[in-house]
Amino acid sequence: MSLHPTLQPYADAWTHSIEAISELVQPLAEADWNRRTPCPAWSVRDVVSHVIGMDCEMLGDPRPIHTLPRDLFHVTNDHQRYTEMQVDVRRHHTAPEMTSELEYTIIRRNRQLRNETRDPGTKVRGPLGTELTLAESMRNHAFAVWVHEQDLRTALGRPGDLDSPGALVARDVLLDALPVVVAERAQAPRSSAVVFDVHGPVEFLRTIRIDIQGRGTLETAPALGPAAALTLDWETFVRLACGRVTVEAVSDRLKQEGDQNLASAILRNLTVTQ
Repeated sequence: MSLHPTLQPYADAWTHSIEAISELVQPLAEADWNRRTPCPAWSVRDVVSHVIGMDCEMLGDPRPIHTLPRDLFHVTNDHQRYTEMQVDVRRHHTAPEMTSELEYTIIRRNRQLRNETRDPGTKVRGPLGTELTLAESMRNHAFAVWVHEQDLRTALGRPGDLDSPGALVARDVLLDALPVVVAERAQAPRSSAVVFDVHGPVEFLRTIRIDIQGRGTLETAPALGPAAALTLDWETFVRLACGRVTVEAVSDRLKQEGDQNLASAILRNLTVTQ
């Protein structure tokens, strides 16, 4: 037996993104590891530390025994404390230490994926003791690693891979989150519709329909006379949905039609990552 076919796209996406990250950071001078990234409060070193830590947890390694400093003001909840542990424990690692651990982790994860025979529905450990299926875990991981690849590309001035396998996984993850954004967070009117028209390397036209009970569903059929319509490019959509930019910073790249208050509420609530 080998990797289940439904898991292969997630493995391919992870492989493409992690190899891109390795290529990006391998030649970096020590000072470049301290560059700020769009990921709030994190440097290049911090983002790579997080990626290494995520893969170590996918491997089932024990979490580090480490006490976080008290002056990490961007850490305000349990999820952030959980995530920051793998980052802070590597904050004083040198460039060679970082690249060596990254390469070793990639080798181990590739071996794990080659030998993965579990069913996609197998329950596995998630963050903070949560439980999710293997498919959900691999999908979320492929998404996260691609997003962090983009963080590094932005920080290092090396744009690319906006249409890679990881980008397609990210598209599906972010689309799945839109009904909650529109119906619950933005409180779109019942029996209405909102259209997202995204163009660029990854493009899609999707409608979020709100039923009489206020529940949102994602549809491919276009809506005639939607309550609101948002048009933007793929990179801007990703950066907003992942909390990398404010609406004000990219207002010139957005087109809002219909109910302006609703459109603004959707954009304010578009961030779906933690």
